[in-house]
This record gives sequence, structure tokens and C-alpha cells, in this order.
Amino acid sequence: MTFSLVATGRRRTFDGASAKALTVVAAAFACWVIYANLFVISDPLVLGILFVSGILTILFVAVGHSPRAPEQPTLLDWALSALSLVAGVFFFINSEVISDRITLLDPFTGPQFFFGTALLLLTLEATRRTTGAGLTGIVTLFLIYNWFGYLLPPPFGHGISDFSYLLDILVFTTDGVFGVPVQVVASYVFLFVLFGTLLSKAGGGEFFFNLAAAATGNSRGGPAKVAVISSGLYGTMSGSPTSDVVATGSITIPIMRRLGYSKRFAGAVEVAASTGGSAMPPIMGSAAFILAEYTGTPYREIVYAALIPAFLYYIGVFCQVHFRAVHRDLKPYPDGIPNMSETFVLGWPFLVPIVIIISVLMAGYSPVFTAGAGALAVVVGTLFSKKTRMTVWQVIDALGETTLRILPVAGACAAAGLVIGGLSMTGLGMKAASVIIEISGGAPGFTLLLAAVVTIILGLGMPTPSAYILAAVLVGPALTKIGFPVLESHMFLLYYAILSALTPPIAVAALAAAAIADEDPFIIAFDAVRLAAVGFLMPFVFLWNPAILGQGTFFDIGLVAVGGVVGAIAIAVSFEWINLRTSGVATWPIRGLLVVGAAVSVAPQTIISLAGIAATLSVLGAIYFQAARKSPRHSAPGE
Repeated sequence: MTFSLVATGRRRTFDGASAKALTVVAAAFACWVIYANLFVISDPLVLGILFVSGILTILFVAVGHSPRAPEQPTLLDWALSALSLVAGVFFFINSEVISDRITLLDPFTGPQFFFGTALLLLTLEATRRTTGAGLTGIVTLFLIYNWFGYLLPPPFGHGISDFSYLLDILVFTTDGVFGVPVQVVASYVFLFVLFGTLLSKAGGGEFFFNLAAAATGNSRGGPAKVAVISSGLYGTMSGSPTSDVVATGSITIPIMRRLGYSKRFAGAVEVAASTGGSAMPPIMGSAAFILAEYTGTPYREIVYAALIPAFLYYIGVFCQVHFRAVHRDLKPYPDGIPNMSETFVLGWPFLVPIVIIISVLMAGYSPVFTAGAGALAVVVGTLFSKKTRMTVWQVIDALGETTLRILPVAGACAAAGLVIGGLSMTGLGMKAASVIIEISGGAPGFTLLLAAVVTIILGLGMPTPSAYILAAVLVGPALTKIGFPVLESHMFLLYYAILSALTPPIAVAALAAAAIADEDPFIIAFDAVRLAAVGFLMPFVFLWNPAILGQGTFFDIGLVAVGGVVGAIAIAVSFEWINLRTSGVATWPIRGLLVVGAAVSVAPQTIISLAGIAATLSVLGAIYFQAARKSPRHSAPGE
């Protein structure tokens, strides 16, 4: 078996009584999470302890040690699961004693040292099984640095040389394993994933797909446009580019292939569309909840800030898909396009929970309450139609599946907590920020470019939450140190953490699409990067003109939204030059002019922005009329 940084343990698919037993146990755990979040005020340390130990107990049974692990849990799996459970019981029973400990002063008892060390090692093994060797290796390197960094010369050395010091910070406080990432997963993320799972189990995924098909299926490139819209709608529920690709791509990619789309293009469309779902309000992905907690920004402000960028991202992807379809005269959606009115008549109950979530969130309620209200609205809303009504077992199944879906996210966030605790303990985060500023010379543009590259590199092969967390603690201080605002800086990092899922050479979202499209993931990833061009360029606007994040007057926000639409179309035309070059209108100077025009259109100065919008529209109009006169024939189908 070839070694891979992203190879994970086997997700076991039980059947019969074993499957039902796992579902019931996982559902019971989900019920406890709901109870702990909505009906009691839990101590953060106790909540973190019980959540992590419960997740690990289920994880070692549900996920094998390697891709070739046996279908049934081994004796080692049961032993690790039992150890996780016993460690959780120990920490829970002694939670009051642990909370009252004076960190770094009170010595460990023998059982505290044993179970603390065990939990540290169990977390690393869980991370390896669920996310692969990439993140596990990074976390291990940080742990080695935390333990042996005192041997390094200044400025990278530190004064910590005792393992018990390390263990005390990382396991016996809320700065390590039980820190912010796990607290967020155990609350906001879990409940929003539950909402998405319930909606999917009730048939919401099919409704949103039919809605997209009814809206765009008759146009040229219909299947690709359906993929763009449905993946965006589904992605805001799942929050994971990879799971979005698997869920919607298993339908859209084969249809695109059957109608003449190349393998790489079909896969790339799905990857680009699915990746953007993690930045799509109102739910977004788990990293957005961590951003809200980490920066102290109310989640509804994050949603508000993400609205225009998400809209512009999908305009860019949609336009490139449209231009490609027009040039190659790609076929519309096959026969049997859903009727729009019938789709709404059958699926209107699925819109009720979305409306409730938006309303409750905008009313100022907490994300936890919002997610709980949304999940309840799904169950109640589906009762109004026999076709959508959920049975008791479907609800139990959704509860259990939520727990199983959260396993890799929880494992990654627990490991990320180890990194955050270690960085805080050793001061490496601020040292890394100083290095970045020294390399960039403090120049804002170069610092942002360096921050984008570092964030993408940190995210290669990583789940989005882990990529964002690493970037936030290593790169975030550099941006705020040179004067960039906190929200804009972290939205910048969030976007590049999300986009790392489609960036070569690893591109985890492309790996998922490759299996469905039967194409090289590297080729798919490169096409996906081009389709997501607007997403790669837009984060720089966050810090140049914060109005794009909803910061400023209504006029400023409206103007940057209009300029952003014009700019997104201009970039789409520029990056789709392969399909326009035969018309003689997409020369290199014209492409460069379009990119410059896109940038000027979102300038923070009103006069400059208006001039950029007018000039860019003039160039786009000239391209359109010239291309229409020449009417180029489409390229070879396989291009």
C-alpha cells in the first residue's frame, strides 16, 4: 500500500444488529450533547472531557487503524475504546478536583498522570485514523518542539523542559485538548451538523437538487449549473467540501459525463462548487464557528460579513461554467427536468427550517439556540406532508449519523487544541508572526501574499477547521501586528483555509471527485483552481475595501456589491480565455485589462470604483459583441 498523507483508517460499515447497536449508541451520545447544550449550563472543562472521551469511545470502534483494517473491530480497537471510556469516567469523577488544581504548582497523582498521558496519546491516534498522517505529523512536531524546544538557540528556544509541565497545560486546562476548537465542535458545530443531517434524511438534499435543476436545467451547460447551485445549497448544510462532493457529485458528475463534458471539467465543477459551500451563509462550515469564538465576534456578524463574498464566489464559478457551455454548445439537462411549481409544492417544508434559522440568528439568539431551533423545525416541518414525514427510526438514525459525521472534525479539533496550547505555552505563535513580518519587511501587500501562501500550505491535506486554526495561531498575529483589523484578517485566513481543499498537490476535495469522475485528481484540482479564481483573489479585497464584508454605509456596501459582480464576471471571462481565444477577443492585454478593471471596480474610493465599473462594463460589452459576430464553433469535446 502506498503511503499517503491523507490516507485515513477504514470507516466501518456494519450491518444487521451491529449497525443498529452503533446507531443507537451514537444517537444516545447525540442526545446527551443536545441536552448538555440546550438544557443545562455545563462547565466548559466538564463538557470538553465528556465530549472528547465519548467521541473517542465511538471512534475507535467505528474507524479502523488503516485503510485495510478488518471490517469488525479488533481487540486493540476495543481496548482503545474502553481506555477512552475509562479515562472519561476518571476525568468526570475528578472534574472538581482538576478544576481546583493550581496549574503548574500542584503535583500530579499517579492516576492523573496516567490518564492524562493516555488521553494525549489517544487523541493523536484518533487524529491519525480520521485525518491521516499529515495533521498528525504536524501536531507531533509541535509536541516535540514543546518538549525539547529548550535545546534550540534564541529566538526559537523556550524554557520548558519537563513533560509534566506540557501535560498540565495540554490536558488539565481548557487551553489544550479541551480548548476552543473542541468547545465549538461540542456545541455549535454538532448542532448545525445535526440540522443538516435531519434535513438530508428527510429529503432536503433531493429538494435542493431538484430546485437547482428546475432553475437551470434547460439552459446550455445545465448539469454543470445544477452542480454549482445544488452544491452551494448542500454545502451550507454539510460545511465539508469533501462530503459535499461525495453527496452531490455522485449525481451531477455522471450526468455531466453522459452529456459530453470532459472528466476533468465535470470533476472540477463539482469540486469548486462544493468547496465554496463552507463559506456560504447562513450555516457555513465548522471553521466559521471557530472563527467567531476565536475572535470574539458574534456569529451573526460572521454570517453577515460572508454574504457578499459567497455570492461573488458563486457568480465567478457559474459564469465560467456558462462561458464554457456556450462556447462548446454543451447540452442542457436531460429529459425529466423537475417542474418548479411541483418542486415547491412537494418541498416547501424544507424551506421553513432555513427561514427559521435565518430569522432566529438575525434576531440575536446564540448559534447554539439557533441550531437547536432549526433542527426542531426540520422534524416539525416535515410532519405537514406524508412524503417528507420522518419516522422515529429516521430521527434516531439522523442522530447517530450526526455523531459519526462529527468524528473526523472532533479528532482534528482536539489535535488542533494541542497545537494552540503548545503555541500559547511556548510563545511560538508570536515568534512566527515576527518571522513573517521580517520576511515581508512589514509591507502590507507582501505580508498578505505570504499569509495566503502559508495558510494554503498549512491546509494541504487538512480538514478546513484544522487549516484555519493553524493559520489563526501562526499567521493571524502577523496580520493584526501590522494594523489589519481582526475580523477582516481572520476572514482572509478562513477563505484560504477553505480553498486549500481544492489546491494542488493534495486537494482533498479533488481526491473525492476523482473517484467518481475516474480522472487524475491532480488534473481536476488544477481546473478547479481556475474555476475558483474569484475566491483566490477576493480575500485581498477584504482588507482593501472592508465594505465587501458589510463594514460601512449602505451606499458603500451596495457599491462594492455591484463592483464585485462586475469584477467577478470580468475575472471569469479572463480566466476562461481558452474557450474565447478562437474568437480573437481574449488576447493577453485584454485579459490583463479585465483583471485590473475588476480590482478597480471594488476600490474603496467611490469615484475610482464607479469609473472602474463603467470601464470594465465597456470592455465586457465589446468582447460580447465581437464574439457574437465571429460565432466560434466549440472545441473538441475532450478539451
